[in-house]
Amino acid sequence: MEKTKVKIEVPVMADKFANGEKPEYLLWVGSAGAFDDRYKNVTRTFVKILAYLGIDYAVLGTEESSSGDVARRAGNEMLFQMQALMNVEILKGYEVKKIITCDPHVYNTFKNEYPDYDGNYEVIHHSQFLKQLIDDGKLKLDTDVFKGKSITYHDPCYLGRANGEYNAPRKVINTLSSSLIEMKRNRSFALCCGAGGGQMFKEAEKGNKEVFIERTEDALETGAEIIATACPYCMVMMTDGLKYSNKEEKIKNYDIAELVAMSLNL
Repeated sequence: MEKTKVKIEVPVMADKFANGEKPEYLLWVGSAGAFDDRYKNVTRTFVKILAYLGIDYAVLGTEESSSGDVARRAGNEMLFQMQALMNVEILKGYEVKKIITCDPHVYNTFKNEYPDYDGNYEVIHHSQFLKQLIDDGKLKLDTDVFKGKSITYHDPCYLGRANGEYNAPRKVINTLSSSLIEMKRNRSFALCCGAGGGQMFKEAEKGNKEVFIERTEDALETGAEIIATACPYCMVMMTDGLKYSNKEEKIKNYDIAELVAMSLNL
C-alpha cells in the first residue's frame, strides 16, 4: 500500500508574524527532537500528522533554544533562569498561548516552572494532543495495522509521576490495538528509564545493574512485540536496553506519534 502523501512545509513563527498571521500552537521541538538522530524522526513524523490534519502551528526555528530543564536538574540554576527569561521574552513577542511538545521534560518545565518567570501557557504533551483529536473524532485510525501485535507502554517520569498523565498515551494505544500489556511496574509505580535529571549525560554510578537495563527487562517480561514510549530520553534508553539484550531485531521501540503515523499510512 502506498503511503499517504502529505506536503510538509514546517511553518516558522517569524515568517507567520511577518505575514500578519498568528498560529494557534507553538510546536516546541526541544533539544532531543532537533539533535538526536532517532528522535528527529519522531519530530518529522509528528509534523506529518499535524500537516495531515491541517493544524495551525509554527516552530521557532533558529530562535528556539533549550528550555533549561537539564541545566536545572544538573544543578546549574543560573543557566536555567537565563534560559527561562530569554525564552519567555521570545514567546511574549509572538503572543504564544499554547505550546505542544513531544518531550515530557519540556512539558513539565513550561507548565510548572515557567510561571515563576511570567511564562504562563497552555502546555500540551503530544500524547494528550493526539488523544483529544481521537476523542473529538478528528483523528480516525486504522486498527488493522496493529492487529495481533502486542504493545507495552513505558511511563515517562515527567509525564506520569510528575504531572499525573497516565491515560492519554494509553487511550492512543488502546485505539490502535486491543493488545496493550502492562509492565509489572506501571503508572505511578513505573521505574524510571534512567536518563532523567541529567543522568543521560554522565557516566553510570557504581552498582550491580544500570536502570535502563532493569527497565528494559520489565518490558521484555511482558512478551510484547512493541515497546511504546512518549519521551525522547526514554526512547534512547529503551533502544539501548534492547541492543544490550540483543533484542533490537525482534522487539521494536516506537514513539506514540510513530504508531499513529503508521496507522494513518503516513
